Amino acid sequence: MQTLYALETMEQSSIKPGTATRLLNEKLDQTCQIFTYILNSVVQVAQYAEIDAAARASKHLPSAEDLQVNTKIAGNEFIFQIVNDKGFQVNLEQWKMKLHTDDDLLRKLYNQLVATDTYKAYIADNSRTKAGEKEILEFIYKEILAKSELFAQHMEDTFLHWGDDEEMMGILINNYFNKPHLFNFLQLISKEKLDYARELLLTVMDKKEYCLELIKPKLQNWDSERIAAVDMLLMEMGVCEFLYFPTIPTKVTINEYIDLAKAYSTPQSGQFINGILDNILKDLEKEQLVQKQDRPKK
Repeated sequence: MQTLYALETMEQSSIKPGTATRLLNEKLDQTCQIFTYILNSVVQVAQYAEIDAAARASKHLPSAEDLQVNTKIAGNEFIFQIVNDKGFQVNLEQWKMKLHTDDDLLRKLYNQLVATDTYKAYIADNSRTKAGEKEILEFIYKEILAKSELFAQHMEDTFLHWGDDEEMMGILINNYFNKPHLFNFLQLISKEKLDYARELLLTVMDKKEYCLELIKPKLQNWDSERIAAVDMLLMEMGVCEFLYFPTIPTKVTINEYIDLAKAYSTPQSGQFINGILDNILKDLEKEQLVQKQDRPKK
């Protein structure tokens, strides 16, 4: 959707063969960059315990408390799993992620963490369990980073389209903590999903005129020129899925585009798109133009 919208706003003379897929790949790379950066931020907040301990110990007159900073979290076993992933390290280097690090922000986030009861309970327990190691890192993400206005502002300043990816990042990070062994940092999006995204993008571009022929008669009193550009794109995408993507159930298509409309367009867009797509679908089914089939079992 974002790629199609970008193409709509570009000078048509500047759109060359391959422009669409290049833009799509750039957006997918951006998602991977943000995912890697957030995980690295979790790691850095945890490892800040060692920086804090060294700074306190180097004071001219360190107190007993300064000399007894607990650095258990810096040796968290789940952290080692993340930082020892070759794909993770390749991404950090390739996109120069460490250049975006804000030491002052890390210190503030670490101090927030240290003040919580959850952290105090973690360092009070001398044992290490897989569940406990994972849970404290999840806590750093969900309760420290995700709820910090300072971190949100930092992400917005660092990544141009952070607002578009923020919600999805929550899902990706949660999935990673639950099944880290299934993640490939060098190919965060599976080949199946990449193929689907590229095929949908090119299909919508190729079938645009035909889709508009189906959509415009359903607009009734609406002036198609005044309908939100995002709404038109979502309807075009929905019609293409009805007609050219046989393994995607029509109900799934409609529900997905309603959700996208609610998230990215006007408050009324979800209901509007639901009505138009449902109306078009009924006509297509009457003409037996919608042919759906089960996904092949792997």
